Amino acid sequence: MPRRSKKQKLPIEQRPVSISVASYLTGVESHTLRYWEREFSEFLCPIRSAGGQRRYRPEDIEVIREIKRLLKEEMYTIAGAKRKLRERFGTPKPTSEGNNGTHPSRARGRRKAGSRR
Repeated sequence: MPRRSKKQKLPIEQRPVSISVASYLTGVESHTLRYWEREFSEFLCPIRSAGGQRRYRPEDIEVIREIKRLLKEEMYTIAGAKRKLRERFGTPKPTSEGNNGTHPSRARGRRKAGSRR
């Protein structure tokens, strides 16, 4: 039988890691990483596995370390840290196209007072 060609793997330094490994590498608790993912969603966007688990790429680890430095060492507020991250990493590109950031129910238009559907 012919051998199957192996899938090329990324070098270990470039592979996405689980939340527990990201927590170990950065010294930030996993529940804090989840919170930061919500608060800093424009900068911290780990990929998801097919099963829905977070996988942190090297660039995500870099952002986590910067957030930690700003909040813990520089004593910035979350709003201040967001401003500094925008200065450092630039304004991220919009993640979705279409409704221009409006809520889906408001994008359709408002009902007139007294009218029923």
